[in-house]
Amino acid sequence: MTEIDLPAIDAERARLRDLYLQPADRRPASSARGLHHFAVLARDVEETIRFYQGVLEFPLTEIFENRDYKGSNHFFFDIGNGNLLAFFDFPGLGLGPYAEVLGGLHHIAISVEPRTWERLRGRLDDAGVEYLQESGTSIYFRDPNGARLELIADPLGEMYGNKVL
Repeated sequence: MTEIDLPAIDAERARLRDLYLQPADRRPASSARGLHHFAVLARDVEETIRFYQGVLEFPLTEIFENRDYKGSNHFFFDIGNGNLLAFFDFPGLGLGPYAEVLGGLHHIAISVEPRTWERLRGRLDDAGVEYLQESGTSIYFRDPNGARLELIADPLGEMYGNKVL
């Protein structure tokens, strides 16, 4: 592992911020309407449904055949605010376990109300899901497929007291 030069990283972050970050009053509107869905691979459809709908309380909204791979399911969960978390299973492809790679998924952060955050933390405890609690507002854990999730009690557009939108 190489040694990290924190002053150089801080300087580079400042350079990028100065070069690209526009003040909110001069920032153009996004060309996007919002997140339609975020698709993740599932090893077991029913296990995934039981976890997301049963433990995390994200309702299953639809399941149909994946148009790109016959015999594969494409299924969706409502994560609020008109956004969906989707899954594919690819039976017979022999996919390996979850791995973090450049360009790959690090984690999915889902905002929930503080009271809901407390309740879901209890549901994770009841389900025996190991998690890491950070800053009093974030819980990091892995779903049955190995993907890392974060439940964050901060409002949308804020993170740890910083306005990010």
